[in-house]
Amino acid sequence: MINRQAVRHRPLSEFAYAPAEYCLTIRLQAARNNLKRCTLFYGDRVDPHPQVRFRPQNMEKVASDDYFDYYETTINSEYDRVCYYFSLESAKETLYLYADIMAKTIPTERSEFYQYPFIRREEISDVPAWLKKAVVYNIFPDSFADSARNLSCQAQSFFDQKTGQTLHSRLGGTIRGIIANIDYITELGFNCLYLNPIFTAAEYHRYDLLDYYHVSPNLGTDADFRELVQAVHARGMHIIIDGVFNHCSWYFFAFDDVVKNGENSRYKDWFYNLQFPVRRPESGEKPQYSCFAYEPKMPKLNSSNPEVRNYFLDVCRYWIEEFDVDGWRLDVANELDKDFWRAFRKTAKKAKSDSVLIAEIWEDAACWLQGDMFDSTMNYDFRRHCRDFFASGKIDAAEFNSRLIKMNWRYPFPIVQGQLNLLDSHDVSRFRSLCICPERFYLAEVFLFTAVGVPCVFYGDELGVQGEDEYSWRGAMPWDKAIIDDRNFFQHLIRIRQNNECLVSGSFQVLDYSPAGNFVFARARGRKKVVVALNVSACVNEQFVNLPSEPPIFSYGYNQDEHTMMPYAYAIWEIEEDE
Repeated sequence: MINRQAVRHRPLSEFAYAPAEYCLTIRLQAARNNLKRCTLFYGDRVDPHPQVRFRPQNMEKVASDDYFDYYETTINSEYDRVCYYFSLESAKETLYLYADIMAKTIPTERSEFYQYPFIRREEISDVPAWLKKAVVYNIFPDSFADSARNLSCQAQSFFDQKTGQTLHSRLGGTIRGIIANIDYITELGFNCLYLNPIFTAAEYHRYDLLDYYHVSPNLGTDADFRELVQAVHARGMHIIIDGVFNHCSWYFFAFDDVVKNGENSRYKDWFYNLQFPVRRPESGEKPQYSCFAYEPKMPKLNSSNPEVRNYFLDVCRYWIEEFDVDGWRLDVANELDKDFWRAFRKTAKKAKSDSVLIAEIWEDAACWLQGDMFDSTMNYDFRRHCRDFFASGKIDAAEFNSRLIKMNWRYPFPIVQGQLNLLDSHDVSRFRSLCICPERFYLAEVFLFTAVGVPCVFYGDELGVQGEDEYSWRGAMPWDKAIIDDRNFFQHLIRIRQNNECLVSGSFQVLDYSPAGNFVFARARGRKKVVVALNVSACVNEQFVNLPSEPPIFSYGYNQDEHTMMPYAYAIWEIEEDE
């Protein structure tokens, strides 16, 4: 019998979306090994005939976990208005699913079927093409370089005449230091830079913004940054900058006016939950206003206020139009007004149609990824799952597979292709430091570069930077002496990623996994396929089955003759099937 409670489909969602005009991807969940066949029937919802003429299309089982099978198919037809239903067949019965009803017969009225009312081109689930092909190098400016292959590692203070504040650095990195090392970044193979904040700010991390229209003087000049963007673009690369619009510095001009003028300040509605008189609290004292987390130096801005909104929309436009940046990474994006983000998207896309907006949202971001706000998010779930499987061994391969399915199925596939996958960042411990043995780091990196999504590497991972506290994970780039020199390893992975379209747009399917630690998956596109095998265990693994007979293009610890893998081994194959 069909397990009715396990069957799930939701129209106009990640279970039914348009990846292109006259194209629909339809998905369905069912109990594991419960169905022997799942068929989609679709037709024109405005068919002029009395009865809709439905066409059958077989649905492929594309994933399975311990409890469910996941079916998918993509319709390419002349219809831009579609109605549809499912035929579900088990060994003992056939049922029809339509509009959340499961029955032995199908209805006669077309309004009773599932509906996709109209495929509107502005609602197509996709991201700019260049983002899908990006391999991102994330730089924390203070910690990277001040000249070619060099960082002073000296804390400095700079008095800024414009803001009247002292600006601090910790390690002395500059914009010119990034320019001087563009060749280093391109030689590794990266084609996109993501910079943590560069605007005028007092603290070394620059998330306490004083001036949104200028590069922080202790980091460089506006002219330096313009030169950096030009150097990046001259090499066919893209550049994304950090936008901090949830909060500002307590010496930002508007908050400074509130402190000075209290309820008479014209900027009092620019901020949240002010209690007058507003003053800057002493150490340990609770602030009289909302702020970022519990940091009083960063008062929270009111993004619903029209003046605040217009101010930051102009900031958005300014850096795209005046400096030609290619997009924004948007800090604490889930705390701002959604209408603000809708307006921000329109402003960014008008200034540059293929600019990208990547939100810092650590949880499920489906409501922000409907095509009216962000293109992508920082995929911290990717990191969590890799941490628990590769780094610590907290979960086994079955649980990892289950988590991947949930992660990859929560958004339409083109949106998943644009997710910024990361293992570490300026906000979390270095992944290498979390690994219970060094070899596990390399397995995770292989997965980062072959999984669905945009791989993002935090500066210095290729040179062995480690750390489990803020100052160490934001540590100095070890230019003079690499802690561990993995540049060749990263070069190989980036080259494989950029030279194979399967790893950009190919489907993702887990082929094999077991408690022994083997995990095998494929990325397929047409007749071409990339197969990746990982041995996530400390033992020689002989349980791998159906591995390609060809030699791998990149491997460690793989025995081609016996198809066995040494502890923590990996192998990558490129395959082209016969027609």
